Amino acid sequence: MNIEDLIGQNLFLIVLAIFIIITVMAGVRIVPQSQKFVVERFGRLRAVLGPGINFIIPFLDRVAHKVSVLERQLPTMSQDAITSDNVLVQVDTSVFYRILEPERTVYRIRDVDGAIATTVAGIVRAEIGKMELDEVQSNRAQLITQIKTLVESAVDDWGIEVTRAEILDVNLDQATRDAMLQQLNAERARRAQVTEAEGKRRAVELAADADLYAAQKTAEARRVSADAEAYATGVVAKAIAENGLEAAQYQVALKQVEALNKLGESEGSSTILVPANALEAFGDAFKMLKGR
Repeated sequence: MNIEDLIGQNLFLIVLAIFIIITVMAGVRIVPQSQKFVVERFGRLRAVLGPGINFIIPFLDRVAHKVSVLERQLPTMSQDAITSDNVLVQVDTSVFYRILEPERTVYRIRDVDGAIATTVAGIVRAEIGKMELDEVQSNRAQLITQIKTLVESAVDDWGIEVTRAEILDVNLDQATRDAMLQQLNAERARRAQVTEAEGKRRAVELAADADLYAAQKTAEARRVSADAEAYATGVVAKAIAENGLEAAQYQVALKQVEALNKLGESEGSSTILVPANALEAFGDAFKMLKGR
């Protein structure tokens, strides 16, 4: 074997080794955790490769699509909608989704983001058109749930899972805002008037209750006084009935003497003037007391 044959043989072995290395490298595919590979053979779907080391047939199979399975967020979308009470609103929405079945996504829809955005816009307009403005503002959570459910149903054939749908804001045009502000101010004024009227009515009720309470207490005091006078009269009548008229006269005389003593004991009283008939009454009282 001459040198030329040896060189040719070695060159063949080198080329064969390079071919084997290239073939092995072409048949091995390492798929990242965040992706899936769609493999085609002669233009047709052959397999979907998951994360890790995968093997394909070199030169027959090829990786046609590398699809990320991470959750994606569509850009914030704004669309006009008209409520059932004919109010024009601008709704800002955002949708989060991820691809579960890449083979369905790549072969059934060309622009995934655009298709989802169009679907969301149509669903938002349809759902808001069924609601009044106050319901849109107060039932936002229910509206979001409804939109998410409808979007999931619409994109199910594309191998996509809608993980979350959000209504970021509901904006009104300036004319509607001005009208709502006027309505709000009118409502505040009405509530203030109602509150003031309620306060006045309550004040009148409290004043009437106070007058009624005072009248009741005055009547009770008069009733107690009348009961006391009636009791005293009854006691005197009973004494007269049991002891005769002299007992009553004795009590009267006793009270007159006590009154005279108190009058004489008061400060600055050195001279006491009494009518003549009063002296006769006192004299009779002293006689009765001596008789006792």
